[in-house]
Amino acid sequence: MSSIDDMPTGQRRIKVERRLNPNASWTLAMYMIATLFGFGLTALLIWTSGADVLKAFMTLFDGAFGSQKAWIASLAKATPLILTGLATIVAFRAQVWSIGQEGQVYSGAMGAYLACLVFAGLPVGIYLSLIILSGMIAGAGLGIIAAILKTRFGVNEIISTVMMNYLIVFLLSYLIGGGPWTEVSSSVVYQQSARIPDAAHLPYLFGTTKLHIAFVFALIAAVFCYVMLEKTPLGYEIRAMGFNPVALAHRGTNIGRTMIIVMAISGAIAGLAGVSEIFGTSHRVRVDTLYGFGFTGIIIGMIGGLRPLGAVIAGIFFGGLETGALYMKLLAKVPAAIVPAMEGILLLTFLIAGVAARYKIVRVNTND
Repeated sequence: MSSIDDMPTGQRRIKVERRLNPNASWTLAMYMIATLFGFGLTALLIWTSGADVLKAFMTLFDGAFGSQKAWIASLAKATPLILTGLATIVAFRAQVWSIGQEGQVYSGAMGAYLACLVFAGLPVGIYLSLIILSGMIAGAGLGIIAAILKTRFGVNEIISTVMMNYLIVFLLSYLIGGGPWTEVSSSVVYQQSARIPDAAHLPYLFGTTKLHIAFVFALIAAVFCYVMLEKTPLGYEIRAMGFNPVALAHRGTNIGRTMIIVMAISGAIAGLAGVSEIFGTSHRVRVDTLYGFGFTGIIIGMIGGLRPLGAVIAGIFFGGLETGALYMKLLAKVPAAIVPAMEGILLLTFLIAGVAARYKIVRVNTND
């Protein structure tokens, strides 16, 4: 019997298959190669700008993880990235291709800010609890809308979530850009809300002015996602829905109900990311403050192998890069444009590595 390699070229085709059990060593090797390649391209960019490459990288890593202060700043930056990465994992493990994490972050911030206005004057513990809960409900609500559009009307979730991202950003832009939430001072209109009262600030950890309790929430959310996905009947349904939704439906599982639950959980976690950034860091609502967390979170989830622990590690790594990049720009005199370029290069190379780790290219026989 002839092998595939012995067959005429016309009888072979290339096929991409998912690895059922990705090899840990292969996965680690892919990410190491991606790291070297990404930093190599970044070094080339820095060199062409005329800056000192070695000094730039030393400043980058020292600013990210070189001291307790650096670690605190990096973990604070990582908090919303971990949360949006976890939101991505919940949806993508069910093969629900939601791109709505960005809008859900904005929605969570808006819901929390509305609660901040409505429930002002309540005891601090109740006040903060209602703010956080309202933000999560607002994020979940946006996810549920996309799920209903998919299950009841057949609207593709990619299209619906992308469209809702735009709608939510436009709505927030109106609310703080001349609408009822706009800060007005001495007849000057600012594109932001008034400063959030101190009673609504998320408590800081370890007496710092950077790292707040939302980082603990992010770790709790990671544990919750792991237990839910790996140890519960709902997690089994989510994983089965990702592998073979038709077979799951034949077992009598209500796929529509499961999808709504998935999108509600995913949206709630993304909404919490919006709450963490507004009530833990910026303390006022601005459009640019929230920009990019949802989209970056999608990549964080993918880089983490759609595993909660992976999202935590990837989130901390890229949170550190964001912190260290600021030091690199200021102290190593690296041009400002190189910083986002470096982050984009590393995100892209890590994403490619993740795909290479989970998929393989095979040659198969065609029966033409």
